[in-house]
Amino acid sequence: MTSAKVITQQLAEFATALSYDDLPPEVPQRARDLTIDFIGSIVRAGAEANSTRALLGMVSRLGLDGPGQSTVFGLNRRYPPAIAALINGMLGHSLDFDDTHSDRSTHPSAPVVPAALAAAEITGASGRDLLAAIVAGYEVMLRVANALDPTAHYARGFHPTATTGVFGAAAAAGRIFGLDAKQMTSAFGVAASQAAGSLQFLVNGAWNKRHQVGAAAMNGLIAASLARENFVGASEAIEGKHGLLVGYTDDPHPERAVAGLGTVWETTKIGLKPYPACRYTHAAVDGLIALRAEKGLTPDHVRGLRVGLHQNGITLTGAPLAEKRRAKTIVEGQFSMPFAAAVALTLGRFGWDDYDQLGKPNIEALCDRIDVVRDESLEGLRHPFGATLAVETPDGVIERRIPDPSGEPDTFPTPDALAAKFETLAGPVLNDGAAALHRRLLNLAEMETVRGLDDAA
Repeated sequence: MTSAKVITQQLAEFATALSYDDLPPEVPQRARDLTIDFIGSIVRAGAEANSTRALLGMVSRLGLDGPGQSTVFGLNRRYPPAIAALINGMLGHSLDFDDTHSDRSTHPSAPVVPAALAAAEITGASGRDLLAAIVAGYEVMLRVANALDPTAHYARGFHPTATTGVFGAAAAAGRIFGLDAKQMTSAFGVAASQAAGSLQFLVNGAWNKRHQVGAAAMNGLIAASLARENFVGASEAIEGKHGLLVGYTDDPHPERAVAGLGTVWETTKIGLKPYPACRYTHAAVDGLIALRAEKGLTPDHVRGLRVGLHQNGITLTGAPLAEKRRAKTIVEGQFSMPFAAAVALTLGRFGWDDYDQLGKPNIEALCDRIDVVRDESLEGLRHPFGATLAVETPDGVIERRIPDPSGEPDTFPTPDALAAKFETLAGPVLNDGAAALHRRLLNLAEMETVRGLDDAA
């Protein structure tokens, strides 16, 4: 086992030395696909997320709205780099439609990609450098998340995408800036002081979840920028006496942060969401949509529905059940297993536009017949995102087990499906520009510079 005392240093050395040419071909390709998918969410959220107006109002009131050199997709203007990272990160996470690493219970692109993009536009980096930096950010973030242990981290009330995302953002931006290992270690030291993200947003459907992920992107960029100027950050930020693994978890596993580093690619284990809600709802939604198609199952046939989830899924989407049955805001709907299940049973789908079902009497009546329970058979498995269903009908009980939701690496969307999702999100905002932007992003690895990446839109 690798000594815990060298975790921060090893991750810093790895991130600074990572080269596009050394990556297996499937790794940067996955990073490209994830980036494209994430940008689609940025575009749609900029136009429609209910928190966007407040975010942009704050930026304007504080005089942070430019002029700048960094892209925010869909807004047709440039911002200062740190603000662009904040906005892109917050917008990309606002729909809850962004990618997920099931093993680590995180959304890696939300903090990593905005920081990498901002740094790349500052430096005029190539598309290959950008993709290598994104991979570096993914790998660092996901390994830190694994060392924390997601279940133990959740139990402390932390939001791992935000807390670990700042390290991924720092790694990605630092890789673009060409930091050496000593500087990257300092960047991680600064990032550790910015590792913040609370689950308290679940209480009232608050917008904190979106903001704290955007803040992780911005803070990671700032951490890397400070290190670039030879700012001295704390050493042993992850494993030290007052480091992340001491303050943020009751079940640390420091060896997991570096196990297989450079040979096992966490990037290829990131999946995409087919539905704009917490990933813990997806397997059940898959199963209910399938039962609706196979057996003609509709709300009229459902006397009762029991959804079994991992304990993390209960924490996020199933408790307190009475409140989850009465989701009123989009955030509450994004974290309500009863609402997601009711929409799937009623419409046979669950898309961003289906949040217009919030508060409808027929949906709430169906939610009252939906129970969400902890299913211990789903724990101790590789992924925590499976579900079990027991549907009580006039003809008896229909049971189904869904081990993994769709969109995982084994069922990763085809190029056509990826393009269709991007068009669904970006098309209503960019019109013909959506297809042009998509084509440009597909050729990211061939671009000599990523400046003006959204010019085609």
